[in-house]
Amino acid sequence: MSNNTSNDKPVINFIRHQINGDLALNLHKSIQTRFPPEPNGYLHIGHAKSICLNFALAQDYNGKCNLRFDDTNPVKEDLAFIESIKSDVQWLGFNWDGEIRYSSHYFPKFYDYAIELINKELAYVCFLNAEETRTYRGTLKEAGKDSPYRNTPKAENLALLAQMKEGKFSEGECVLRAKIDMSSSFMCMRDPALYRIRFDKHHQTGNEWRIYPMYDFAHCISDAIEGVTHSLCTLEFQDNRRLYDWILENLDEFNKPNRPHQYEFSRLNLEYTVMSKRKLQQLVAHNLVSGWDDPRMPTLSGLRRRGYTAASIRDFVDKIGISKVDSMTDMAILEASIRDDLNVIAPRTMGVIDPIKIIIENYPEGKIETLQAPIHPQNEDMGKREIFFSRELYIDRADFEEIAPNKKFKRLAIDKEVRLRNAYVINATTFDTDFDGNITTVYATYDPDTLGKNPTDGRKIKGVIHFVEASKALRAEFRLYDRLFTLENPGKNDHFEQLLNPESLVTTYGIVEPSMQDAKPEQAYQFEREGYFCRDSQTENLVFNKTVSLRDTWGK
Repeated sequence: MSNNTSNDKPVINFIRHQINGDLALNLHKSIQTRFPPEPNGYLHIGHAKSICLNFALAQDYNGKCNLRFDDTNPVKEDLAFIESIKSDVQWLGFNWDGEIRYSSHYFPKFYDYAIELINKELAYVCFLNAEETRTYRGTLKEAGKDSPYRNTPKAENLALLAQMKEGKFSEGECVLRAKIDMSSSFMCMRDPALYRIRFDKHHQTGNEWRIYPMYDFAHCISDAIEGVTHSLCTLEFQDNRRLYDWILENLDEFNKPNRPHQYEFSRLNLEYTVMSKRKLQQLVAHNLVSGWDDPRMPTLSGLRRRGYTAASIRDFVDKIGISKVDSMTDMAILEASIRDDLNVIAPRTMGVIDPIKIIIENYPEGKIETLQAPIHPQNEDMGKREIFFSRELYIDRADFEEIAPNKKFKRLAIDKEVRLRNAYVINATTFDTDFDGNITTVYATYDPDTLGKNPTDGRKIKGVIHFVEASKALRAEFRLYDRLFTLENPGKNDHFEQLLNPESLVTTYGIVEPSMQDAKPEQAYQFEREGYFCRDSQTENLVFNKTVSLRDTWGK
């Protein structure tokens, strides 16, 4: 669960180096981290990087890690998001320290700290509208200018803040701003807003409050209240560290050497998808995907539904590591992690995605033979499974050609033998087609002396194909997934929705072994020669989501 090398010793990245130094100086007696999501969407795989980092550090240093919802914006937040986030963290294999925290539980304290800043003449109520605020703020090349309300006496500011709290002003009419430096080269330090007016009902506090703290104001104070020692966030908050420090340094209770300090690491950017909750929300809202848990989505719920395991996600996070360098992560790394995991744990079965019928003409009519096949060829402890063989079988359409195209072709063709997996050797003799020339039925003979062994006359059978016996076969839906977008980095495009891959989901119907009737949702299976699949968790029908192919062939 931590960033490990092959010998399971933690990699000493810059964050661990900082922690080691702080502990050596006795700056902290123990380590306290936190995972602080905003409950305004589902978690995606980028959040998994933060989850694994924060919880693993706490584990490795015998510290603690909180789960805190930074719920300061009731407009976008929802209890459904809170429940999904709790579920995702636990699914990944982590447990938070103590009770779940909410920034909203500290609203009375935030208000008191706002009063403290006003009394120190470090905050004021500003009545500039949004357009005026942008004008006064300046640009990256030009300094801002002071608000005309900047020097309002503190007594008046205290009265105005109380009126804001009582709902005496309309939304957007005024805000509480920090008094810092309108000429700062950091835009976040140009008198940022600390409180805004919102009349929406909050999921935790109901209608108690009419003003809500801004994220930057609430986040650092929440860290300090909870005793967080190392506040870890992604690089886009690097400039905001100045504001984080300014707020805590100007509040008497927290201006101490052992107060929280913020450290930034690079966010996870994954090829062929978007990692912005806002853009993921757009995909959901515009019905471009089936929901937050669509298996094409990079959300943890989507990956889980597709068949990704928690172990594979943790392994992926370990592989990419922690640094300060922003980069685009190859999807192949994620897919390698799930292949490595499923290759070891996934039971084997057979499914035919694009079936055509085989009739074994020299096999007795009405006879159904029960054969044995390993559940996992490299793990005998997993035992055996029953498969069936009869006169009529199904094979995959791609496994038959009238004439073998070349000497390397190891599948079935007329007058070419092939072994049926865990069964007999067969030889195709002829076939039927429909009016459009599509093959419907292949006729073959079998060699009854080849069950589990090579032909006695020394014939070498190089090809092996999978099959499912016809009379007991179950019809199933297969959902085959590909990259969600056609471009490697769609998030850089303003019209990213137009870059959706039309082949990101292909649905087809085939057949599976009868034992798959009892397949459990999210249980991984290797459909031999086809790939790794899991039963879909959102339907009672036999629907199997393709998790990943058996090998990386996408680039080809």
